Amino acid sequence: MNRDRTLASYEARHFRWEVDGGVATLTLDRPERKNPLTFASYAELRDLFRELIFAGDVGAIVITGAGGNFCSGGDVHEIIGPLTAMAMPELLAFTRMTGDVVKAMRACPQPIVAAVDGVCAGAGAMLALASDVRYGTPQARVAFLFTRVGLAGADMGACALLPRVVGHGRASELLFSGRALPADEALAWGFFNRLCAPDAVLGEARAFAQTLAAGPSFGHAMTKKMLHQEWAMGLDEAIEAEAQAQAICMQTRDFRRAYEAFSAKRAAVFEGD
Repeated sequence: MNRDRTLASYEARHFRWEVDGGVATLTLDRPERKNPLTFASYAELRDLFRELIFAGDVGAIVITGAGGNFCSGGDVHEIIGPLTAMAMPELLAFTRMTGDVVKAMRACPQPIVAAVDGVCAGAGAMLALASDVRYGTPQARVAFLFTRVGLAGADMGACALLPRVVGHGRASELLFSGRALPADEALAWGFFNRLCAPDAVLGEARAFAQTLAAGPSFGHAMTKKMLHQEWAMGLDEAIEAEAQAQAICMQTRDFRRAYEAFSAKRAAVFEGD
């Protein structure tokens, strides 16, 4: 796929966006309300992650929140209130749009690192869950709150994604109860990859994202695709799919660059082709 577009100059309307050294940082920026989502921010997130498929200047993404919180989910007044007055066609269009955000995050080739502090609830928990790697803080609290507002725990792919991260029984408890998952428990259960100090979590997430952005971006994209596609495969199918994926990667210049660098006893410099 041709990745000849650039997103460094993208001017976000409903969150902050910056690209530095191949790492894009997406910051949900409504700290006075703990960074809730709106109809418009959902739509912009969906469209931006779809566009990232074609972005050649972004090798990895960090998603975080401003003001000591990650995201409190859908805005109660700007989303939940209006939803109570909508008819079924409008409601289905909305729930499909929110799910499309997760689809776009999983489909974009760049690894996504979530830097989570404070409140991470509802749709915000789904943004973290849809990321590839999650760094948290001791103050982070993750809650899939959907049943607390009278809905099913099945929202934005939660019933598919969460069991694969923390296990079926644990996911069932969280999705039925809507309880908050403390940071130490989230780490022990595998939701968080690591915990960092609040003033360090974004920096550490960016540092890790920088190592990913400096790596073989075609290979990383293939890894992400295989992790996603192999959920629905048996072992024999998965091994064959990986054989084909690896043979494709062996045709890249990055593969040859790595060999030549090893032979010359120097660090490889990957260029993503």
